[in-house]
Amino acid sequence: MKLAKVLVIPALSLILCCSALAEETVRPETLPEGQHMYVIERQIPGAGKLTPVELKGIAQTSCGVLKAMGPQIHWLYSYVTADKIYCVYLAPNEETIREHAQKGGFPANSVSQVSTIISPKTAE
Repeated sequence: MKLAKVLVIPALSLILCCSALAEETVRPETLPEGQHMYVIERQIPGAGKLTPVELKGIAQTSCGVLKAMGPQIHWLYSYVTADKIYCVYLAPNEETIREHAQKGGFPANSVSQVSTIISPKTAE
């Protein structure tokens, strides 16, 4: 797959990007001033069939770009579906999200700022 070939690079260091943030519940309304939460839709045909090695390569590429871009952008987690990957990031603006995508060779077909999060707990 073309995407995997573009994205597999040697890891500078295999650290889970922003693992502390990913392990706790992050809510848009509690972010520091100037930070926003975004959901990025990446259309990647066959994404659900990517191997663990290919996914690791994608994650390493993303983390390498994030490290080079500095602390203003954070990857929290991603959801892989059949033909798309939905990623949740923290960043100061949409342009920073799109810069990360461009530098990493990732599509960013849709970038949406999250205004709040609801769940079944919201109904209580």
